[in-house]
Amino acid sequence: MKVAVLFAEGFEEIEAVTPVDVLKRAGVEVDMVGISGMEITGSHDITFKMDCQLEDIFVDDYDMVFLPGGLPGSHHLRDDDNVIQFVQDMNALGKFVTAICAAPVALERAGVLVGKKVTSYPSKEEEITSCDEYTGARVEVDGKIITGRGPGCALEFSFALCEALGLKDKADELKKAMIV
Repeated sequence: MKVAVLFAEGFEEIEAVTPVDVLKRAGVEVDMVGISGMEITGSHDITFKMDCQLEDIFVDDYDMVFLPGGLPGSHHLRDDDNVIQFVQDMNALGKFVTAICAAPVALERAGVLVGKKVTSYPSKEEEITSCDEYTGARVEVDGKIITGRGPGCALEFSFALCEALGLKDKADELKKAMIV
C-alpha cells in the first residue's frame, strides 16, 4: 500500500506528521509530496523535506491521497489546479481521498464530496456545500472519502486511515503500543 500526502506552505504540522508517522508504523509506504518545492514550511514555522514533488508522481502508484489542514496550507491546496486534478483522478479510480481540518475545502472544490457524509474544522462548514450531510464528527468515513475535524483528532484520524487500508489489526496493535 502507498499513500501520497500533499504538503502546501502553511500546513498544520500535527495533522500532517501524525498520519505520516502512524501509517509508516503500520507498514504503509508514504510519500511526503510537495506541491511547491522540496522543502515546505508549516503554519508553526517547522520546515519539512519532501520525498518528491506533485509534478513527479502518478495516481496509478497510490492507494490513498491525504491532504493535511492548516491555514493557509488548506487554501493553497484548494487553489492549486494540479492538486484538484490529482484528487479528482484518485476519486475517479475509486481510491481513497482523505483530508483533515480545513483541507476538505479542497475536496469540495474537486467535486468529490457529492452525496457524502463529511466533517471539517468548524469554521469551514459553510464552505462545504455539496455533501449529503455535514456531521461535525471527529472523524467521518463514507466509502472512500475520509475526513477529520482538526488537530486534536489527528491520532483517531490516522487510525481510521489504517483501518480503511485493511490494517485494523495493526491499528489496534499501534493503539496499545502508543497508549491510546
